[in-house]
Amino acid sequence: MRLRRTVLFFPASAPDRYAKAVASGADTVCIDLEDAVAPDDKDEARKTAVRLIEAGGGGNTEVILRINSPKSKAGLTDLLVVCELKTPPHAIMLPKVVSPEDVRWVDELLAPGLPDIRLVAMIETGEALEAVHEIARASPLVVALLLGGVDLSTALRSTMDWEPMLYARSRVVHAAATAGIDAIDMPYRDVTDLKGLETVARAAARMGFTGKTAVHPTQVPVIEQAFSPGPEETERAKKIIAAYEANRGGVLLVDGKLIERPVILAAQRTLAIAAQAGTRRP
Repeated sequence: MRLRRTVLFFPASAPDRYAKAVASGADTVCIDLEDAVAPDDKDEARKTAVRLIEAGGGGNTEVILRINSPKSKAGLTDLLVVCELKTPPHAIMLPKVVSPEDVRWVDELLAPGLPDIRLVAMIETGEALEAVHEIARASPLVVALLLGGVDLSTALRSTMDWEPMLYARSRVVHAAATAGIDAIDMPYRDVTDLKGLETVARAAARMGFTGKTAVHPTQVPVIEQAFSPGPEETERAKKIIAAYEANRGGVLLVDGKLIERPVILAAQRTLAIAAQAGTRRP
């Protein structure tokens, strides 16, 4: 089980931020070749990204490369360069996905030479939101859906506030949960408002998201706390599992509350996340 509570982005054109991103404690860092890089800087940024990836230094942090749209010249070049890497990133993030076919052809390009690489599909177009269930199952390489709220809100002609984006969030969570993959929430762009970030992150966690994007290292601990079980939740999960095992299965009561099989599964997931979160602490 790999945690993706926080996906911290930084521009490939700013390599000095790589070490800071890894040191932030984020579960995942994303080297961004797309929106964070100016069109005239794409080629140089790609070379920089390759140097960072091949140099390693990420430790047990997952390293993802967000390429340009696979349908663009820059994006195709990104993919061809990745195919030649001896030490590829853990995953490729695919922006501007429109259909499951977009994911499948990237799979067909990468999988023969890089069978261990994984894909994160961004849901940031109206077409992708419509086809999100098919996209989630388009390839066994897909490990997460990421809600690209900035682009998607523009496509939907809405604001990025919680209520207008609730429908999109619900569809992404539903599709990811059904496919058994991660659902990563959209970024909170105000890096000075950590209280607001905490409120939205906790709401997203309650909704079923497994993580959230970050645009600054200061956001990482807030997000990771929101997506990690607290001491009380962990202890209750232990109590439920212990009671279930002592009861040898079946229906039982814990603190007056009915405990059935779905509750057991949720408790097991809580303990798995807590265990992994413990290994990620500095």
